[in-house]
Amino acid sequence: QVQLVESGGGLVQPGGSLRLACAASGSIFSSYDMGWYRQAPGKQRELVAGITTGARINYADSVKGRFTISRDNAKKEVYLQMNSLKPEDTAVYYCNAERLYPRRVVSWGQGTQVTVSS
Repeated sequence: QVQLVESGGGLVQPGGSLRLACAASGSIFSSYDMGWYRQAPGKQRELVAGITTGARINYADSVKGRFTISRDNAKKEVYLQMNSLKPEDTAVYYCNAERLYPRRVVSWGQGTQVTVSS
């Protein structure tokens, strides 16, 4: 399995930026599809951005053009650059790792709080 630890959350004003990082350990990082999810109070956890082992990227419509996901396989880290932050981006952000071969494995980080408030 892979262990995940998020960092970089905090309080930021609307229009500001934050960069989240997810550090992975315990497995072959490059074999996992990675993603960032978020969960706001009273809301379901939702996919924000994903990046596959083949570096294919997808974003939620709500963050397209503002957020950028990237991965550094050498450092075993995944990043989420968040620009032009809005109050509705406020949530706990979770790092996710998933693989299907040789058997399905899903790992979650502990989450990091992002608060966007004026």
